[in-house]
Amino acid sequence: MIRFILKRLLYMVISFLVVSLVTFFLMKAAPGSFLELNLQVGGVAAAASSMQITPQLMEAFIKQYHLDAPWYVQYWSYVYDFVTLHLGYSMEYPDTPTLQLIGRTFPISIGLAVVSVAVAVFASIALGILAARRENSWADSSTMFVATLGTAVPAYVVAVLLALVFGVWLRVLPVIGFQGPKYYVLPVLSLAIPIIGSLSRYMRNSLISALHSEYVVTVFAKGGGIREVIRRHALKNSLVPLVTVVGPHIAGLMMGTVLIEGLFGLPGLGQVFAQAASRRDYPLIMDSTLLYSVVIMLMNLLVDLIYGVLDPRIRKTGYAEGR
Repeated sequence: MIRFILKRLLYMVISFLVVSLVTFFLMKAAPGSFLELNLQVGGVAAAASSMQITPQLMEAFIKQYHLDAPWYVQYWSYVYDFVTLHLGYSMEYPDTPTLQLIGRTFPISIGLAVVSVAVAVFASIALGILAARRENSWADSSTMFVATLGTAVPAYVVAVLLALVFGVWLRVLPVIGFQGPKYYVLPVLSLAIPIIGSLSRYMRNSLISALHSEYVVTVFAKGGGIREVIRRHALKNSLVPLVTVVGPHIAGLMMGTVLIEGLFGLPGLGQVFAQAASRRDYPLIMDSTLLYSVVIMLMNLLVDLIYGVLDPRIRKTGYAEGR
């Protein structure tokens, strides 16, 4: 198990370097930056005037952001500051550290993602058990039909439909803003419903396979009931394939919060990231992107650890077939 964890940590370090390099070069490939766009128009004086600061302070900003330095110096400064938690200042808000902007908005985004994953996993397990217990019945067919429909509809379409039904027609839930837990309901459902459709099918197929396995048939032959068999024998083994696919869904969900936050007007990190990208705010783009990547990798590591708990082969060998 220790070897398994060390291997995953090594993969995380390599992935972090790749993500940081790709983000940096894509960011630099866009024409100009927040400061350079103003400098190209009228020089230091015009840029300073647009930001309401003195030309001397503008020169200091250029040196602080290393805009006059080679690319590798700029790249290393972003990565080093992020790793050491000495994040710089936003170009759009020169008096506000990026760490403060992220700290104010990130809890909303991560809370939205975590709650959505929790809702999706619990609902998927319940629907998968319901369908597997009544294999090939109308309950099985109808449950899987709804699950397939939920998978086919994108999250932003689900968000619009939920906002129209519960926010406009019924007026039972708020649609725009963030002033309490009830403002989370529609965004969470918008993100969770497509994932529920996918995960519930995995759960149903995995549980059916477990119920037809030899050791479960033996339990049935000894007089075990369906509820006891599922709860004590089949459910744990059925969760292994489900946990395996949760990791990629978490990654997609983290990036999906950007669009959902915009639709529901949530003041999360997605809004900050979108504004930073449109205004070429280099420090904020790098810091928010690297933070997203680290969180996604940590969640995938957590999924791998849960996988190891469910599958004894991981604990013994640090490797499982198909991983």
